[in-house]
Amino acid sequence: MKVIEARLPQEFDKSFIVFQETGKFFPAPWHYHPEYELVLVNKSTGRRMVGDHIGYFDEDDLVFMGPKLPHVWVNDLKYLKGEAGTADAIVIQFVEDFLGDKFLQIPEMGDLKRFLKKAERGVVLKGNTRYKIINIMRDMLTMNGIQRISALISIFDILSFTSEYEMLASPQFIQSFQYESPGRFKKITEYIMQNFNRDITLPEAASVANMGLTAFCNYFKSQFRVTFVEYLNTVRIGHACKLIAENKHNIVEVAYECGFNNLANFNRQFKKLKDITPSDYRKLLNMELEKVS
Repeated sequence: MKVIEARLPQEFDKSFIVFQETGKFFPAPWHYHPEYELVLVNKSTGRRMVGDHIGYFDEDDLVFMGPKLPHVWVNDLKYLKGEAGTADAIVIQFVEDFLGDKFLQIPEMGDLKRFLKKAERGVVLKGNTRYKIINIMRDMLTMNGIQRISALISIFDILSFTSEYEMLASPQFIQSFQYESPGRFKKITEYIMQNFNRDITLPEAASVANMGLTAFCNYFKSQFRVTFVEYLNTVRIGHACKLIAENKHNIVEVAYECGFNNLANFNRQFKKLKDITPSDYRKLLNMELEKVS
């Protein structure tokens, strides 16, 4: 089975990813990525493969995996046929240095570093550890800013001292597994980050990846879990939040600075991703600043 590198979309103004996956089934193929990952299954059943381990997952299944460990969650047939309602999961992803390259070097992180080493093989969490982390993860869906970081630190604290887990992949698998080159993936993401503030067409993006248009669209959706346009808008709106917070530009200027040449479309995409209009987002920020001033 061929393994691919796949990523979840990360908001421009966030240091790590909290993502809720909902649908008839979990669509990700056999894949890996450079982030650590916590996967909580809220609703669904099926088989999960982590490295060379094959196990069964049910509701409240919680797995923590290290970077570049290949994995896939395969729903039972009733979900694949659309006969079992909606599958639901929460995923947290973070890179090792998301809080700075010195974070894991401080003395207080010694126990966490040891657990992160175990996560290279993947671990399924059990007992009270599992339920403590589940409650935090579900609350994180509505958190923002420092609250989210504080919640993740709380999870780190729980993981640092737990003995309620089971190792998954074998050491031999980790030592022998070979990864595909991330060159194409890196080239695409770098191009988007360098050019999101102007109009980028699909044919242009496909040419950067040296692919035909249909092949590129299929590749992008399989790798990023969203379409090219959806990912591009996520990057643009994240940057818009940063500009609005700086309070140096009016909303029209922000829209054009982020690559939108239509104010109505900017407002529509912003509300779609943030559940609030850009103007109301600015008002909310100003109200929060007044509270602490």
